[in-house]
Amino acid sequence: MDCRVVVEAAVPVYDVSTPDEAVRIAISKTGDMLNPDLNYVEISMGERTSPSGEQLEPAFIVADEALVALELEMTVFNVEREEHASRIARKEIGQRLENIPLEVLEVEVLESDDDENETEEADSNDEAGESAERTEDDDDDDVLPEFDDLLE
Repeated sequence: MDCRVVVEAAVPVYDVSTPDEAVRIAISKTGDMLNPDLNYVEISMGERTSPSGEQLEPAFIVADEALVALELEMTVFNVEREEHASRIARKEIGQRLENIPLEVLEVEVLESDDDENETEEADSNDEAGESAERTEDDDDDDVLPEFDDLLE
């Protein structure tokens, strides 16, 4: 199963005077921290609302310093359940964005024809006595396959 995971990040930015400037700098700063390892993560402005439901700017500025809400979106491949996908996304993004708080906003299961075919093939392989090569270490939720292996 493949999942699209959206993670919210609170990115601090310094020496800014407008919300637009803060957002631009935060996106650039976040992109620099994620690249080149996670260049497939999409970065966009986050949405904030007041407790009464009023739409707010994505940046909160005080004394020329801002805290900017950003949404980071990535696709996680070959997971068993949504919780697993969210943990993988938080771990991968969190390793590169040190000291930046993250919260999973959304996990969406991506359905495709390939998933159905792979499921049918896996079922037939299991019935034939062929099982995937797995070790006890592979069951660990923190283990990610290499990106090149996912493309094969």
